[in-house]
Amino acid sequence: MGLKATDLLGTGQVGVHVAMVGRVLFAPLHLTEKDVESLEETLGMEVAQLSIGGSALVGALIAGNTNGIAVADIATEEDLDRLTSFGDVVVMESGVNAAGNLLLVNENGVIASPVLPEDGLAVLSETLKVECKAVTIAGNHTPGSVAVCNNKGVLLHPDVTEAEVEIIENILDVPAMVGTVNFGSPYVGSGCIATDHGAWTGSQTAGPELNRIEDALDLI
Repeated sequence: MGLKATDLLGTGQVGVHVAMVGRVLFAPLHLTEKDVESLEETLGMEVAQLSIGGSALVGALIAGNTNGIAVADIATEEDLDRLTSFGDVVVMESGVNAAGNLLLVNENGVIASPVLPEDGLAVLSETLKVECKAVTIAGNHTPGSVAVCNNKGVLLHPDVTEAEVEIIENILDVPAMVGTVNFGSPYVGSGCIATDHGAWTGSQTAGPELNRIEDALDLI
């Protein structure tokens, strides 16, 4: 198992650029071959490089599991063709489309933003083949930016409420802990990308924060 604290593309917001979807890491085209090799070694998954509508913010625009993928509607036909080779795809539309920010997903469930309509939740649940529940995290409507999870645990914004934790643990079927990244940032989803094999976070992440990530995601 790996744990690395290194910036990608000049920023510590690594979760904004890289998405863990099922057994694949989706990453921007701009990454160097060295970065790609390091991601694969640290996180134990194959990297597939692509852009979404020309954007390098792949982690903010994609979310999913082994059953399916949710993607922002800025994706081009070429992007969608590429994604469908990895699973069923649902396109999030109507301006509420930054899937990576709006969704927190593992193989057991989906935590979705309350800004999503009920019919949208139903489509997500059908495509990803797991229960989908809308809930805030620390009152925040972008759960994907303030939480990071794998199939063994979830790390949450420090101000998450007990009621929110109860729902999150029930839907994702993993234990929850709170923590920060990048020397005190509560935006742990934006600042960290994790798999069942490892985690990668920004270079400013302190030792105690790394220990918390290890504990929360059962990477020890």
